[in-house]
Amino acid sequence: MSNLKNVQLATATNITTTYAGEFAGEYIAAALLSASTIDDGGLTVKANIAFKEVIKKLATGNLVSPASCDFVPNSSVTLTERIIQPVELQVNLQLCKYDFVNDWEAQQMGYGLGQSLPPKFSDFMIAHVAAEVAQNTEFCIWQGDTAAASNNSFDGFEKLIAASAAAGDIPVAQQVAAVGGGGLSATNIIAELSKVVDAIPSSLYGKEDLFIYIGSAAAKFYVQALGGFVANGLGANGVNAQGTQWWNNGSLTVNGVKIFVCPGMSPNKMYAAQRSNLYFGTGILNDTNVVKVLDMGDLDASNNVRMVMRFTSAVQFGIASDLVEYA
Repeated sequence: MSNLKNVQLATATNITTTYAGEFAGEYIAAALLSASTIDDGGLTVKANIAFKEVIKKLATGNLVSPASCDFVPNSSVTLTERIIQPVELQVNLQLCKYDFVNDWEAQQMGYGLGQSLPPKFSDFMIAHVAAEVAQNTEFCIWQGDTAAASNNSFDGFEKLIAASAAAGDIPVAQQVAAVGGGGLSATNIIAELSKVVDAIPSSLYGKEDLFIYIGSAAAKFYVQALGGFVANGLGANGVNAQGTQWWNNGSLTVNGVKIFVCPGMSPNKMYAAQRSNLYFGTGILNDTNVVKVLDMGDLDASNNVRMVMRFTSAVQFGIASDLVEYA
C-alpha cells in the first residue's frame, strides 16, 4: 500500500478503495483483535485458521511408579479434541460523506504540532467501522448466540460453556449457582467471587494464566466493596484507608486469583479458566477477506459511500473439565 500521508481530500473526490486477502488482514485484525477481551490478553488467538482447526489437549495420569526390571505401562493418556470453525461474517453499510467530513477534517488538522495525519478519507471510514466491529466482537465473544435475532455473529462462551455443563462435561462441583434475587451487588460480590475460587480445582489454582472472568458491572461492585462502601466491605476507609482513591484502574485479584474484566459478558455470570484454554479463531490471511470502500458518486451521482467488510470469527474452549461456571 502506498503512503498517502498528508493527502488533502475534498468530498467530491472519488475514494473507492479495495483490499483483499492478506492486504485486508491488517484492517480485519484492527477490527477483530481490538475487542477488549482479546486486546487485553484474555484469550489465546488463533489468527490464521483457513477453515477449521482441531484444538487438541493431552492429559496423563500418574506417570511415576516404583522401578522394576520390566517395562510396565503405568499411566493412561487422554486426548481430547474440540473444533473451532470461524464463521463467515460481513458488514454492508451505506454512509453519506457529509455526515463524516467534519470529523475527518478535524482529524486531518491533528491535535497539535507534529501530529500524524490520517492517510485518506477511506481509511478514516474503515477505522470508524472497525471500532463498531470490535464492539460487536467483544459482545459476541461472551453473549453471542447464532439462534438469536441479534448479536448472532457466532456462539459465545456463555452458550458454549452452558451446553458443556448441561452435557456433564464440567464437573458438578465446578458449576456454581448464581445468587438469586437481584443478582450480583456490592453487598454480595466478595462472597460470590469466593464461591468461584473455592470451585477451582487444586490442579489449576496458582497457574500463571488462570483468571476469573467477570463483567463490567461485577467489577464495579467489587471495587465498591473493597472501597468500604458496603456493610460487609473493608470498613469505611477501604483498602489502605484510601476510600474512593484506592483503585486507579489497575489489576484486581480475589483470594490469590487474578480478575479479568470483560465488557461483553452478561452482568450476573462469571467464569474461571486459564487463558490457554480459551480461544478466539479467525483467518487474518484468508483469501476471502475483503475490505472495500465504494464511492457511489461514479455510479449514481450521490454522495453515498458503501462499505463492505468480510471476515471470519469464532470462539472455543479446550478442556471443559478445567472450567468453572458461575451462572
